[in-house]
Amino acid sequence: MNKRQRIAEENTVLLNLWQQSQAGDSLAFCQLADKQYRTLFNYATNFTYDKEFIKDSIQDLLIHIWEKRNTIQIQFVTIYFLRALRNQLMQEFRRNNNALSQLDIEEAGELSDYQNIETEIEQHEVFTENQVKVRTALEDLPRRQKEAIFLKYYEGMNNEQIADLMQVNRQSVANLLFKAINSLKVQMQLISQALVLAYLYFK
Repeated sequence: MNKRQRIAEENTVLLNLWQQSQAGDSLAFCQLADKQYRTLFNYATNFTYDKEFIKDSIQDLLIHIWEKRNTIQIQFVTIYFLRALRNQLMQEFRRNNNALSQLDIEEAGELSDYQNIETEIEQHEVFTENQVKVRTALEDLPRRQKEAIFLKYYEGMNNEQIADLMQVNRQSVANLLFKAINSLKVQMQLISQALVLAYLYFK
């Protein structure tokens, strides 16, 4: 089973739970919330490192969705939940005049030949080579690049879905991914070199 098939099957399961939730089944909604919680939490760390704030935000979101369930139409459950959380976080940051550096909007330069960018990105396998190095390198990426990477490689979304969620065009998504991949390659090389030097020093 490839990634697209797995995501489609997962969405079918989530949609079934959502439909039960809309019918008033609170247990089904708890199961749905449990399945979505880790993804929501990990996604929110692209915007803030305040874990308690993230937990409170997710709780508020889930309560809101439960209360409004009869008026909500969902096709892709995870995408809807992530978009709703993103909007809620942005509103909260604006309300509190939050000046977190992660919220800086970077201007992605236009890169030519969208298909070539997409192909090059897909050819890189940095995400499966060494998870520890990847996680370390990810922390140094600009917030929007890290968000795009999370959605693309950890949630399996295509560029059109990411563009819709992040409220940018597909070219901007390709640019963000392209820049992130190049930065990760450099960072991972530096991390590898540092590990070798540390090993030699303490040997």
